[in-house]
Amino acid sequence: MLASKPAGRNASVIKYDILTALGTHALALDKGKQRLVLRFMTLITARYNWSRDELAVGQREMARMWHVDERTVKREMAKLRALGWLVVKRQGYRGRVSEYGINLERILRDTQGIWAAVGPDFEQRLNGDDTGPSNVVPLPVSSPAPAPDLSDGSEWSLTKGLMHAEDPASYTAWIQSLSRQGRAGGRLTLLAPSRFHATYVMAHLAPRLLEACREVDPDVSDIVVVS
Repeated sequence: MLASKPAGRNASVIKYDILTALGTHALALDKGKQRLVLRFMTLITARYNWSRDELAVGQREMARMWHVDERTVKREMAKLRALGWLVVKRQGYRGRVSEYGINLERILRDTQGIWAAVGPDFEQRLNGDDTGPSNVVPLPVSSPAPAPDLSDGSEWSLTKGLMHAEDPASYTAWIQSLSRQGRAGGRLTLLAPSRFHATYVMAHLAPRLLEACREVDPDVSDIVVVS
């Protein structure tokens, strides 16, 4: 199964995978349980420190975030502890908020039944199989693609230039056909020719793409590939 502490070059992908597993799991539940999982996901996204496994949020802040009263917060946090998803690391006292850890192994175990609904690549990745599904392989090419046109000076053109220079085979098979769809703040959105193509790039090349893009534009914080 996937490592319980996201780290390394693929850490951002692993975090998205965990949130995807939680979201898809929630959508298979009744409305009351869906709301609980959504509140939990909001806490993770807003306040969880992945590297330190630390969630420290006061009940008043959670009540504002969830648009509920503090009594509801206490009840929902008790449910999350009962599920085994939250673990108390330090009990709050004298004005200090409680600190929690998140049991990612338990979350993965509880959501495992819905992984296949997301896709075979997702299921294999969460099972810790880095080889990927047998039908997800680089496309055969007869010769490397020519270097991209850098004349527009955009961050994506320059990123393509770096990828072509460093890995012509991957560039030819997967990168050259991606086009720049748009940018919102630090998020760059790319358009792939097919859903399969987009899925492969996000699963296998997104961390390197982001690294290359940040070399030419440090303000880019995220890359999304759509079809």
